[in-house]
Amino acid sequence: SDIIFHPWKKEDNGNQTRVILYTITLTNPLAPKTATVTETQTMYKASQESECYVIDAEVLTHDVPYHDYFYTINRYTLTRVARNKSRLRVSTELRYRKQPWGLVKSFIEKNFWSGLEDYFRHLESELTKTESTYLAEVHRQSPKEKVSKQSTVRRRKRAHAHLRVPHLEEVLSPVTTPTDEEVAHRIKHVAGSTQTRHIPEESPSGFHLQSVSKLLLVISFVLVLLVILNMMLFYKLWMLEYTTQTLTAWQGLRLQERLPQSQTEWAQLLESQQKYHDSELQKWREIIKSSVMLLDQMKDSLINLQNGIGSRDFGSDPEEKRKRFH
Repeated sequence: SDIIFHPWKKEDNGNQTRVILYTITLTNPLAPKTATVTETQTMYKASQESECYVIDAEVLTHDVPYHDYFYTINRYTLTRVARNKSRLRVSTELRYRKQPWGLVKSFIEKNFWSGLEDYFRHLESELTKTESTYLAEVHRQSPKEKVSKQSTVRRRKRAHAHLRVPHLEEVLSPVTTPTDEEVAHRIKHVAGSTQTRHIPEESPSGFHLQSVSKLLLVISFVLVLLVILNMMLFYKLWMLEYTTQTLTAWQGLRLQERLPQSQTEWAQLLESQQKYHDSELQKWREIIKSSVMLLDQMKDSLINLQNGIGSRDFGSDPEEKRKRFH
């Protein structure tokens, strides 16, 4: 609602831009009921009337949580496939002005995709209504008009099919992203069809994001394991200190009870102390051995973590990354 269209303005590079202001209704309980939106549309100079249009729309949604962290880029590619048929392809991307922390980022992306699905589902229903209205008007026309229109379509269809393929290369040439080159390739192969629907293929970027998420999951698991090992080591050290204090107190009490009166009693006391000393020494050896094993396990975990991170080769040259992507 409250839509305001500003006129198109021609830029120095030949592209045309305009700004659209409107208000949308939100259903998220964490957001306000309505929000204002500023949409800046850019139509590329290679677009040709009645043939093909490529328009990028930068959408800024105000009055929503963390609205200053992100914005949306929607690309509309409208291509003529017949006299009374066009194909609309929409691609979208979420971009960040500031990098949020993990929980906020997941919150933003979840609401971003749900909002986009609602928006484009509504757009699809409106286009379907418009198409139904147009088809109803065509059916209400006289038979002579239908025959003349069909013959005109048959006469002109072949000419447009030949003109459209080189023109699409020209239209999509300013956009150098690999996705749009694939789009041009797909459109050239289905240019004469009016019943096709584009199904996006799995891109290398999606595979890369999936591998990165798996690596993050492995790193998180290793970190949790290290925390558990540290807690066990802390418990062992605490028990060692507690045992030492208990031993000291017990020996003080034994000495304060009474002193031996004869040599036999002294010999028995020395023998009992030697046995106690041997048993405590054995306990200390077991505790130290278990502590060393925990430290070795922690060392192995850290080495595995270092090897896993190093194998990803995040520090490679951007040119090599680009070649690998292509």
